[in-house]
Amino acid sequence: MISHRGGDRELALFDPKDPDSCSDSIHLSDDEAVALSEVLGTSLVLGQFANLGDKSTGLFTEQIILSASSAFAGKTLGDTCARTLTKASIVAILRGPAVIPSPSPTENIEAGDIIVAVGTKEGLEKLSSLLADGRL
Repeated sequence: MISHRGGDRELALFDPKDPDSCSDSIHLSDDEAVALSEVLGTSLVLGQFANLGDKSTGLFTEQIILSASSAFAGKTLGDTCARTLTKASIVAILRGPAVIPSPSPTENIEAGDIIVAVGTKEGLEKLSSLLADGRL
């Protein structure tokens, strides 16, 4: 399930042999996204947290999947210098069924981890770029 910055959500289907290509997607209503997250076991708190962002507060959340091609896969969170470079805060790491809340700079990050971050739209875009490309 993908939660876009604008609030839209969709269920995307990926080919296991090529996880970077989307073969199909289905738009989800808020109720459908909540129901799906309950079935899949995703934290409802994270879902509610994602709803905090709006134009009046300037606070937004993002869930970024760390790809295998990321320069930071297998390194520590501190190696990214994410907070300093982007002004976005990484507040949790989702790894399989485990949630690592408030990860420290010494926490290893792995391909497939879902990085949960909070910040401005600009900061989150920078963080997404940093984690994907190793640069801003």
